[in-house]
Amino acid sequence: MGPRILVSFLTGLVVILLSLSVNAQLSEGPGGINFDEAAKVDPGSKNFHTNDGVLTLAIITHTAGNGFFNPTYIGATAAAQMFTAAGLPINLLRLGPPDANDNIPATIAIINQVLTDPKLDGLAITTPQVGAYADIIHKAFELGIPVVTFNSYDPTIPFRNQISHTGQDASAAAIGGEALVQCLLENKVTKGTVLFPNSTTLGNIEVNNRVVHAARAVRDGLAKAGLKGIKVDDGQGIGVDVRPSTADATQDIVNLIQSTPDVVGLFGPNGSITPAVGNAVRITQKKETICSFGFDLGPAQLDLISTGDLDGSLGQQPFLQGFWPIAQLVLQIDRGVSAANLDTRAELVTKANLASFQQFVKTRFTN
Repeated sequence: MGPRILVSFLTGLVVILLSLSVNAQLSEGPGGINFDEAAKVDPGSKNFHTNDGVLTLAIITHTAGNGFFNPTYIGATAAAQMFTAAGLPINLLRLGPPDANDNIPATIAIINQVLTDPKLDGLAITTPQVGAYADIIHKAFELGIPVVTFNSYDPTIPFRNQISHTGQDASAAAIGGEALVQCLLENKVTKGTVLFPNSTTLGNIEVNNRVVHAARAVRDGLAKAGLKGIKVDDGQGIGVDVRPSTADATQDIVNLIQSTPDVVGLFGPNGSITPAVGNAVRITQKKETICSFGFDLGPAQLDLISTGDLDGSLGQQPFLQGFWPIAQLVLQIDRGVSAANLDTRAELVTKANLASFQQFVKTRFTN
């Protein structure tokens, strides 16, 4: 067989094999299970719990006023629309206090109010304050209402292993700590102080743990680089306390900068402190001498990154924190799927990748 004939033969064989692979798509499995039919929702699922022909699912955050959870509500809505289109009608309740910062007492009040709704079939909640949700979980389980948590993790809630959680692990904050050290190295900084402001008295364990991991990453990075002249001030290990209330912390961080003349780095651990960090850098006109990073993304953070007043911030893909909790509730109700956790990780946005990030996020709202 000549080379040309061999090539022609092999080309024809590949075409045949590809054709066979397409034509041989599986429609049934062993036992005669039809995949298309088995994938359909159970017609009886729409009458779960309240028997009213629609699943009423509530998703409740602890701060609906600063834009961070916009992608979460959109993700939840996308999941609800998908299942509705598949034949399982979803009535989605998007709830949360209108505050720009954490308002946990108001959140708990909303959750308790929702639990009195006789049409409620499922509940998705954030749990930022450890130990505050036992009564809520017990009440929901007594009523036969499935619960999932997202964004902030409380390891102490009852029936934890039966409750799905969607969110980033606090250890992802180390990405921001590493970026802060890299910024110091690039700026050839050899002495000064890195500060970790945080509203510690709010008791948000997830946010406090971000400080722990980010500060550790900074210490490790500084030690590796041999930068003994740069100190890390993380208070008692969970941050230097600013604004124990839910008010804007910008002026507090301005005061912190002014009272620490050698400050060379700042890290904000959540969606309220991070914009305050950038705003404080802008007010004090310190963007050339302070490396500033944070956790969470929103319109304010993106604006501050664009002007250089914030060097970068971590996005935890909050779209997934809305999409998966609603999907998990439906899967529990419709298929009896056991609680499955999802780690949404974190994405670092800096001025270098801001344009491409914004181009996508403006229309798809993933972060």
